[in-house]
Amino acid sequence: MNLALKRGAEVAAMLMIGDGLIGMLQPKRHIPLWRSDFPPLRAVVRQFDGKPLIRRRLAGLAQVAIGLAMAAPLHRRG
Repeated sequence: MNLALKRGAEVAAMLMIGDGLIGMLQPKRHIPLWRSDFPPLRAVVRQFDGKPLIRRRLAGLAQVAIGLAMAAPLHRRG
């Protein structure tokens, strides 16, 4: 993978990790910030409306795990 692609993938992983952490730590504040009239985004955010905080936090944890999994292969030597 060339350097530009690695950098792009690293940025995507960092965004996933950061967004997941904020979602885990401050779900009541974070979810409302993402409400939108843009149909795909509205569909994603709607899944969390009225859900227990534990479910929102588990989604954040999953997002962190996905971000870490995305970043891991970028640092392998080869």
